[in-house]
Amino acid sequence: MRNTAGTIIMAEAVHEEPARIGGGKLTDTEIENNKNNTMVEQSSTLLRRLEISVAEAEKRTGKNTVNMQETFTVYLIETRPIDAITDGHNPAPDSLWRRYSEFELLRNYLLVTYPFIVVPPLPEKRAEFVWHKLSADNLDPDFVERRRVGLENFLLRVASHSVLSNDKILYHFLTEEHEWKEVVYETGFQAKADSRIKALSATFRVKNPDKRFTEMRHYSDELQSITSQLLRVRARVADRLYGVYKVHGNYGRVFSEWSAIEKEMGDGLQSAGHHMDAYAASVDDILEEEEHYADQLKEYLFYAEALRAVCRKHELIQYELETASSDLVSKKHQREELATGMVRTFSFKGMTNKLFGQEAPEQREARLGLLEEQIVEGEETVKEKTSECQEYVKDAWVDIQRFKEQKDRDLREALVSYAVMQISMCKKGIQVWTNAKECFQKM
Repeated sequence: MRNTAGTIIMAEAVHEEPARIGGGKLTDTEIENNKNNTMVEQSSTLLRRLEISVAEAEKRTGKNTVNMQETFTVYLIETRPIDAITDGHNPAPDSLWRRYSEFELLRNYLLVTYPFIVVPPLPEKRAEFVWHKLSADNLDPDFVERRRVGLENFLLRVASHSVLSNDKILYHFLTEEHEWKEVVYETGFQAKADSRIKALSATFRVKNPDKRFTEMRHYSDELQSITSQLLRVRARVADRLYGVYKVHGNYGRVFSEWSAIEKEMGDGLQSAGHHMDAYAASVDDILEEEEHYADQLKEYLFYAEALRAVCRKHELIQYELETASSDLVSKKHQREELATGMVRTFSFKGMTNKLFGQEAPEQREARLGLLEEQIVEGEETVKEKTSECQEYVKDAWVDIQRFKEQKDRDLREALVSYAVMQISMCKKGIQVWTNAKECFQKM
């Protein structure tokens, strides 16, 4: 199966200048995230310097973490410097094997380290939206081959991204067969990951959500819903298409049997039967092309979740800013009450003063001093959170716009290709029956 998406990405990486997230200068957040992970200057993407492919898949048997025997699939990643190719040399590529779970680890690291980026999704771990003839077994050779193409597409998308491609961990993943896991765990990315409960809490408690991100989150939900419906319709169409083609095989059998009892008509009937048999046999190649189209749609089904993750992170940052601002306002009210001696009637402190008398001047001064320190810290926290939120919005929105342009281009091409394929199938059917008509006319 041909990886057309990967070819497109490679071409774009060669001809388009990459844009820096946020424009020109690295943000404070990004500097913190990438402090030790930048491999090369930011103006260059990895795909401009390295040819990357997932060349083949292999089934293996071994023991898992609980010492039980299991069968799994590994994928061969091959890399080769583009400079060596352009200089007229053709060196053997460097290669290493990776399991699907290692691709998952790499993507989880990228999600945590670059929360403002719509990180490309991985192909599905188990087959979904399949039609009846296609196996849902994740060790089925056809499914493994399609997943190999998807994993290659994932690497090409990451390696062509102006920020992700320059991450040192990505380079380790592609070039260091052993100990790369230790390197990624040493970054401490797992400790930085936001819990689902924390993110869900922020979604419902944020008071002033950014309208753009709210709309983008709703869009991602709708995109996922529509793509799911489209995939289900396609699976039903594939079922019917398979049935139509195979029924033509019955035509071929009947015409051949009929030709055996006819003298004058025999040759024409047998020729028509051969055309029907060839038509029926061609369905497998057509449905393989159909599955490639389905995989392109599935990628954007999973992209919808990546887009939501960017929106959820913004809600979390916004909620932290609002919490810090609210805490600062509360501290300033306490300072005002303490300085003027005007305590709110129904406050806990007001009731305490009425019951036990006013506190000594020294105590009040000490409390005022502590509050002043807390207010200074609170103002600094609000300032930092405001800056973080502004930087996140700027960086995330740039990447969201990049994603939208990529999505429009990819889906337009996929839909056009699907339409061309359907036209080709119809023409093939017309040609088969035209040939059959000629056979019948010669009888």
